Amino acid sequence: MKDAVIAKLANQAADYYGEAFKQCQYKDNLPKEVLPVLAAKHCILQANAELHQSILAKQKKRFGEEIARLQHAAELVKTVASRYDEYVNVKDLTDKINRALTAAKKDNDFIYHDRVPEVKDLEHIGKAALVKATAIAPPLSQKYTDLFEKMVPMAVQQSMGIYGQRKAETVNKLVGMMREATNLCNGVLASLNLPAALEDLSGDSIPQSIAEKSRMIVEQGGLQNIDKLIKDLPELLTRNREILDESLKMLDDEETTDNELRSKFNQRWSRTPSGDLYKPLRAEGNGFRNILDKAVHADQVVKDRYNAQCDMIALLCKPENELNAAIPSANPTKTLQGSEVVNVLRSLLAQLDEVKKERETLEGEIKAVTFDMSTTFLKALAQDGAINEEQLSVSQLDQSYGSYNQKVSASLSKQEELLGQVQTAHQEFSTLKQSNNEANQREEVLKKLASAHDSYVEICNNLREGTKFYNDLTEHLVKFQTKCSDIVFARKTERDELLKELQQSIAREPSAPAFNVPAYQTTPAAPAPAPGPTPAPRTVYQPQQVQQQPQQKPQPPSRPPPPSFTPQAAAANPTNPAPTGPPTNNPPPMAPPSQAQGPPYPTYQGYQGFYQMPMGYNPYAYGQYNIPYMPYQATPGQGGYPGAPPAGQPYPGYPQQPPQQQPYYPQQ
Repeated sequence: MKDAVIAKLANQAADYYGEAFKQCQYKDNLPKEVLPVLAAKHCILQANAELHQSILAKQKKRFGEEIARLQHAAELVKTVASRYDEYVNVKDLTDKINRALTAAKKDNDFIYHDRVPEVKDLEHIGKAALVKATAIAPPLSQKYTDLFEKMVPMAVQQSMGIYGQRKAETVNKLVGMMREATNLCNGVLASLNLPAALEDLSGDSIPQSIAEKSRMIVEQGGLQNIDKLIKDLPELLTRNREILDESLKMLDDEETTDNELRSKFNQRWSRTPSGDLYKPLRAEGNGFRNILDKAVHADQVVKDRYNAQCDMIALLCKPENELNAAIPSANPTKTLQGSEVVNVLRSLLAQLDEVKKERETLEGEIKAVTFDMSTTFLKALAQDGAINEEQLSVSQLDQSYGSYNQKVSASLSKQEELLGQVQTAHQEFSTLKQSNNEANQREEVLKKLASAHDSYVEICNNLREGTKFYNDLTEHLVKFQTKCSDIVFARKTERDELLKELQQSIAREPSAPAFNVPAYQTTPAAPAPAPGPTPAPRTVYQPQQVQQQPQQKPQPPSRPPPPSFTPQAAAANPTNPAPTGPPTNNPPPMAPPSQAQGPPYPTYQGYQGFYQMPMGYNPYAYGQYNIPYMPYQATPGQGGYPGAPPAGQPYPGYPQQPPQQQPYYPQQ
C-alpha cells in the first residue's frame, strides 16, 4: 500500500515536471540549464514511479508486469544518463533498478515463466489523492450565529414584541400565585409556631428547625448581605432616572427651538411640529417614569419590612449559645412526644414541605418554556396579508401554559386542604399541651424567629429581583435614549436645511417695490476705459498737407536703400597710417561705412518704469556690421533685379515720404 502511494506521488510529480518543460521550451529568456534539468527530473520521477509500481506488482504476483515496469524504468534512467549526465547523477537509481530487474528476470525464467507485456499495455499508475473533500456541516463552529436568521418584517417584529409582553404577564401571574401561596403557608405555620412547637417539647434546647434557619442566614451573609443590596438600589434608581430625564430633556429642548422658529417664520416654517412628532416617545417616557415610581414604592415596602424584622434577623445571626440564651426556657410535660396529635402534625408539615418543593420545580419549568412565534406570524402574514396577533398569541399561550395552570391550581387546592387540617390538629395539640407564662413567651419568640427567617428569604429575593429589574431597565432606557438622540439629530439637520432655504429665499426677495427710471438714465453710457496705465499721447510734428487729412490712415515707412560704398575708396583714405610690421594674411581694417538714415519713428512718453529704446538702434542700418556689399550677379538667361535708385529718391511704387523731422517730446 505504501509503494502504491509513493508510485502515484512520483507519477504526479513527473507529470508536473513534464508540463513545466512544455511551458518553458517556448521561452527564450530562461537560463540554458532549465530545460535539461526539467526533462531529467521528469524521467527520474517517472522511473521511480515505475520502480515502486513494480514492487506492488510483485506483491500481487504479477511477475511479467514487474519485469515490464523495471525495463521501462531502466530505459528512462539510461536516457537521463546519456543526455543529462552533466546536470544530474542517477548512478544509485540505475544500480537499484538493474539489480531488481536482474532478480525479477531470473525468478521469472526459472520459476514463473510469466508473459512480459508491452509498456503500452500496462495499466496507468494514476495520481494520489492528497486531500479529501468533506461536506460542510453548518454551523461551522459552536459560536457561529447567522446575522440574518432573526430578520423578520416589521409587522412580525411588532407582533413578537406584544407576544413577549403577553407571555411575561402569563409567567408572572403563575409564578406570583405560587409564591403568594407559599408565603401564606409560611405565615400560617409561623403563627402556629410550627414545626418549632413539635421540636421544642423539651423546653430547654434550640429547636432543630430554628438552628437550621440560623445557619442558613449566616451562610447567606446575614444582615450585611441585605444592607449591601439595599444600598445599591438608590444608585441604580438614580442612574435610570438620569438617563430618562436626559432623554426627555433632549426632546424638550428641540421642541422649544422648533416652537420659537415657528413663531418667528409663521407659515414659512412648514415642517411637522415637534410636539406632534414626539407624542409616541413622550408616552413611552411616561410609561418608564410610572414604572420607576412603582419600583420606588415597592422598594420602600421591602425596606419597611426589613426594619420590622431587623432585630429578630440579627438574633438569628448570633452564635448558637447566644441564640439559646435569648430564647426563654420552659419545662412542659414530655408526655406529648409520642402522642398521635404530634405525629399527625408532623405528617401534615412534611406534606406541606413537599408541596413547596414541587412549586420550586414547577416555577423553573414555567420559566423555561419557549416557543418561536415568528414562524406562526410569518405564515399568517403570507396567507392573509395581516396578523391577528391577539388570537394567535392567546391560543399559543393557552396551548403552552394550559397544563401548568392546572398544576398550579391543584397545588393551591392541596395547600388549602393541608392548612385546614394543620389548624385543626394544632388546636388539639394546644389543648393537650400544658400552658404557662414561660411556655407562652418561649413559643412567641420561636414564632418571631421563624417569621424572621421567612422574611429574610423573601427580602433577599425581592432585593435581588429589584437589582435585576433596574439593570434590565437600564438597557431599555439606553435604547430609548438612543432613539431620542437619533430623532433629535435628524430634526436638527432638517432644521438647518430649512433655515438655509429660508435665508436664501429672503435674500432673493426685493427690498422695495419697482419704480420708474428717468429717461435720461436709460441712455447707454460710454464704454469704460480698459484697466491699466494710460500712455501719454504721441505728438509728432507733421507737415500742413498731412495735418489737413487727419482721417487718412498713415502710410508705412518706405524701404531704405541698401548701403552703397566702394571698399577701395575707403581703404585709400585712411585716417591713420597703417603700422609697419610683418605681412599677414588678414585683410587690413576698414572704416565702418556711414550709417544709412532711416525713416523717423514717432515715440511717446511711456508709463513709469518704461525704458526708452536707445537712439543708436536702427533695424535698417546694415552698415554697422562691417559686411561688404556684394552686388547681385545675375545668371545668364535670367533677368536681374532692378538696381537701387539714386540717393535721395524713393523706390518706384512707394508713395513720396515727407522729409524727416526730429520727434517732438513734450515738456514734462
